Amino acid sequence: MTETKARTGGRPGRAAAAVLGALVVALAGCAKTDVDRPDHRYSKRPPFRGGRQPATQRPYTIAGKRYYPIRDATGFVQEGLASWYGRPFHGRRASSGEIYDMHALTAAHKILPMQTWIKVTSRDTGRFVIVRVNDRGPFIRGRIVDLSFDAAKRLGVVGPGTARVRLEALGYRKQVTTHGRVRRFYVKPASYRRGQFTVQVGAFAQKANADRLAATLKKKYGYSSIRIYDSPQGKFFRVRTTLTTDLAQARAMEKALRLAGFKDAFAVAVD
Repeated sequence: MTETKARTGGRPGRAAAAVLGALVVALAGCAKTDVDRPDHRYSKRPPFRGGRQPATQRPYTIAGKRYYPIRDATGFVQEGLASWYGRPFHGRRASSGEIYDMHALTAAHKILPMQTWIKVTSRDTGRFVIVRVNDRGPFIRGRIVDLSFDAAKRLGVVGPGTARVRLEALGYRKQVTTHGRVRRFYVKPASYRRGQFTVQVGAFAQKANADRLAATLKKKYGYSSIRIYDSPQGKFFRVRTTLTTDLAQARAMEKALRLAGFKDAFAVAVD
């Protein structure tokens, strides 16, 4: 099974979500849809009702089926099939607004809050991978999570295309550095829109190029960092600027950077 087949059915992207919301309202009175509500065996908290909430938390409809994102993933457990998606979507906007990176450890889920970290365990081999939800999908019956290419590779899903898995929500990741050692843990946040976010401005194979951009950004914006990333295509130096605990601030900085001529800038959660 190819990655394209594993992704058949589509997903609501950032722009599509707004159009989709309008279509749902327009068609609500004349079309009957199947409803996929949160399974309250796993989460007793109801979906959002009324008030303002981010687009990724609003109910949406795909292929005549209604989905209700839950507001709290505490205690969420699910079993079913995992699939994966890769190159055709690499570099495109995910539903969260991030640029999808097939080599990052991320996943798509139909109703879990964005930025939730989940543990996906193969029921056949016992192998597991921990990934961050930043997209919506998969929209095929029986499939509960769509893994990025690298996550699927670690779990052994790339070859067969799908695998029987158990999914457990861990919460939102925080990390602290003590005496030079990094410790990561998962907590329930006050708001799923808060966490650690930055804006990636460029990625280079040559460190000298990354150093030059980092110096420019630090002089202009007061902060920059370089993160080394080992990909199947080789080592890359990712240049980032700004560090915030508010996703809205990171997206505002992304917009400002793009207007300033940094066309490749995009907001991303700190991993």
